[in-house]
Amino acid sequence: MADLCDLTLAEARDGIRAKKFSSAELTRAHVDAMISARPLNAFISETPVIAKAMADESDKRIARGEARALEGLPLAIKDLFCTKGVRTTAASHILEPFVPTYESTVTSKLWADGAVMLGKANLDEFAMGSSNETSYFGPVENPWRKPGDNRARVPGGSSGGSAAAVAARFALGATGTDTGGSIRQPAAFCGIAGIKPTYGRCSRWGIVAFASSLDQAGPMARTVKDCAILLRSMSGFDPKDSTSVDMPVPDYEKALTGNIKGLKVGIPEEYRVDGMPAEIDAMWRRGADWLKAAGAIIKPVKLLLTTYALPTYYIVAPAECSSNLARYDGVRFGLRTKGDDLTGMYEGTRGEGFGREVRRRILIGTYVLSAGYYDAYYLKAQRVRALIARDFANAFNEVDVLLTPTAPSSAFARGEKSADPIAMYLNDVFTVPASLAGLPGMSVPAGLSSDGLPLGLQLIGRAYDEETVLRTAAVLEEAAQFEARPPVWWKQ
Repeated sequence: MADLCDLTLAEARDGIRAKKFSSAELTRAHVDAMISARPLNAFISETPVIAKAMADESDKRIARGEARALEGLPLAIKDLFCTKGVRTTAASHILEPFVPTYESTVTSKLWADGAVMLGKANLDEFAMGSSNETSYFGPVENPWRKPGDNRARVPGGSSGGSAAAVAARFALGATGTDTGGSIRQPAAFCGIAGIKPTYGRCSRWGIVAFASSLDQAGPMARTVKDCAILLRSMSGFDPKDSTSVDMPVPDYEKALTGNIKGLKVGIPEEYRVDGMPAEIDAMWRRGADWLKAAGAIIKPVKLLLTTYALPTYYIVAPAECSSNLARYDGVRFGLRTKGDDLTGMYEGTRGEGFGREVRRRILIGTYVLSAGYYDAYYLKAQRVRALIARDFANAFNEVDVLLTPTAPSSAFARGEKSADPIAMYLNDVFTVPASLAGLPGMSVPAGLSSDGLPLGLQLIGRAYDEETVLRTAAVLEEAAQFEARPPVWWKQ
């Protein structure tokens, strides 16, 4: 039943409810596809036995007429979400043996709505990366390849395993986390949709922390509608998370009316950065034309502090990373190495357990938080962050949503930028500003580059106004008519 893997999540949901096929059949097709796609290295842990049991339970509920919102739909779960009784590694050697005794709030909500877990998706170690090359368990390969070029392409990061699984059609959808673009950038690189909701919309409880004031869970899927369905299940107040917002969760699927007549769409010229490829700029202009043709009003807006967003992010995020990762000391859980004394055990555990990029960010973060540098770097970065948020607030006094590119390029070859951290960090130039402001942002596939690789457009909305972002994204998706698929080279 390979054709079952071609269904969107919404189509699969409707097919199960109409009893055209069972959850067991749907799940088996995706498990088989997942196994055949192992060359992509999209999963750290596959859970086919758990998936079968969950699917069987779903079929029993369906037979009783008790189907829930996501009943029987197989998903990939980024290996940053703690899953009770299932290893959760954050793609790091230091957590390689860790099996949680508890379930993250987001995955608890998904299981409560009937979803099925296919496995734990690969990622950059502790979500630190823009290419999914920093995982202890090896890099993920993008299912897309440049025609005539067999070099492995990165899927983007950090949610690269989730993006690859959805794009290659062995998961109907996936969870991701986005700290500075880690849902949106891999979605663009892999030709799928992904939304980072407003900070506080989805609970962070039970998600392995990178930067606590930035991390936010969100869905990744092949269509805007699928993302809307998943986001409703993932969202909601959680008293266990002090940053969780206590407000009603809209029915995001109902927001997809297709009507954006009179909607004001802002075009921030500051996102037109030096060296941006002409085809990215052309796609951006084309996206604005599509929205204008649908009745939207296109307006230029000013986001003058955008140029400071990336350096601000790479002070704030490493500082919080340094603080959060201090808990991994070899004493309470995870990896432990031997040492001559307690200090030696700490040093050996952290030196062996953390990869190169994680160590780099811990060092940066520890430096900017140290005595004599806290005021000069961290405190100043937080002030600039507040000004960036104010910039967005002023822009949203004039417009309803912003349109920008998602990433400054298509997927690059593995190893092409890994030796140059600055070049790697520049991949986040368009996604970081919305993260610093805590705003919802979504990437929608908009076309192919001259190299035959996917390109995405980003929509940014007001805080807690995911409905407008999704409604506009659906119109953009309809206009783009992106139907290209990656070649299935991994089965050959």
